Amino acid sequence: MLGSLRFRLAALFLVGILLAGLIASLISIRFFQSYNHARAVDELRSESVGIVKLYANSAATQEKVPYAELVRALGGDHIYWVPAFPGSELLQPIIPLRKSTLDINQINKTGFTTLDISLKGRSYLAVAQPLKLGNNLFGALVVAKPTSQLRSRSVTLVERLGLAFGGGIIVAGLLGLYLSRRITEPLRKLSKAADEVAAGHYGVELPESSGSDEISHLSARFTDMAAKLAESEQLSRNFLMSVSHELRTPLTAIRGHVSALREGVIDDPSMREASLGVIGEEALRLERLVGDVLDLAKLDAHRFTVLQEEVDMERLSERAYAAFGEEARRREIDYRLDLRAKPVIVTDGDRVLQIIVNLLSNAFRWTPEGGRIELALSAENGSVSVAVADTGPGIEAAERDRIFRPFWSRDGGGTGLGLAIARELAVALGGQIVLDSGPEQGSRFVLLLPG
Repeated sequence: MLGSLRFRLAALFLVGILLAGLIASLISIRFFQSYNHARAVDELRSESVGIVKLYANSAATQEKVPYAELVRALGGDHIYWVPAFPGSELLQPIIPLRKSTLDINQINKTGFTTLDISLKGRSYLAVAQPLKLGNNLFGALVVAKPTSQLRSRSVTLVERLGLAFGGGIIVAGLLGLYLSRRITEPLRKLSKAADEVAAGHYGVELPESSGSDEISHLSARFTDMAAKLAESEQLSRNFLMSVSHELRTPLTAIRGHVSALREGVIDDPSMREASLGVIGEEALRLERLVGDVLDLAKLDAHRFTVLQEEVDMERLSERAYAAFGEEARRREIDYRLDLRAKPVIVTDGDRVLQIIVNLLSNAFRWTPEGGRIELALSAENGSVSVAVADTGPGIEAAERDRIFRPFWSRDGGGTGLGLAIARELAVALGGQIVLDSGPEQGSRFVLLLPG
């Protein structure tokens, strides 16, 4: 519990509030003490000026000042007397201070002074005011306030700040717990989902988050990651099943014909020649499958070598077109070749031929008998395009990117490598493949190459 993120976030938030409140309280106390000291000095100075005038008038009229009433009027402040010379006494008794308590001559120049004095173990803040009779300095009257009164005001402030600080800590603690829970709860769910993914269960579901903060973004990306992992797992299974099927079929045919030839079951020379032909065709089929897997691995690892040679795109398109002529006649497909240009470009001719053949193979796979397939070559604006259009079932928008992924097939048949290799080869040659398709509208794949 103490090591959990929920506790640490709340503790960190609370410590931050505590430090901020402590610093603010210390600054407030310091400012209050300065303000309290300045205010006390102003009060003492005002009192000292009034008392000096009162005693100056009483000395001139030979009347006594009601000292007891004066002290009560000062609210607990004390009055002291510092003589300027021996024998200078006021008309009523006032507690005298030593002449060394302050500099009489200096106070005569400045008009008043502030000082700290200590009497009978008690500290006082005092203001001394010179008392003159005519032009002669008679002494100084000192009005003093016990510093305990000043401290009591600060203590009251500290007590109130303490109460406010304690209440603030409680509110901050509750707020910290609430905020930490809001932050850590999605993270806890993400952690639990990550454990599920680590265990191989990719079908995890997280609550949909509509926020725009970092945790919402992380949750959305985690959901996408889990979906892609699940899809990758499915692709791996599809690959194993597809490759196993594609390997088993030709291997079974090869093994059956080889066994028949070895055991002498086939005596007719023409039948023996046909069996050898089947073995050769199935071996070529295996070779193409292995070659496709190796090509895809090289493209993924960026270890694919591209040759640079002059390529007559007209002749190359005719070669690709001729490769499917027999199948078109057998299935009664309207198979057309449209050569709108005769460009010659510098590229890898074998790889361009492989791309076009893969696109045509995909078109023939999905075009029904009696349908139409067109191979068109054109050139404009410094680029060459080879388009393969068919009248197949078309491709939905959600599947337009998937069909180019390795080992993915819409009907579960084949290896799903043809279009994936075609796109990777196009990118390796500096071009791209553009798809235009829709449900029940057929498909049109366009290979764009730099001219």
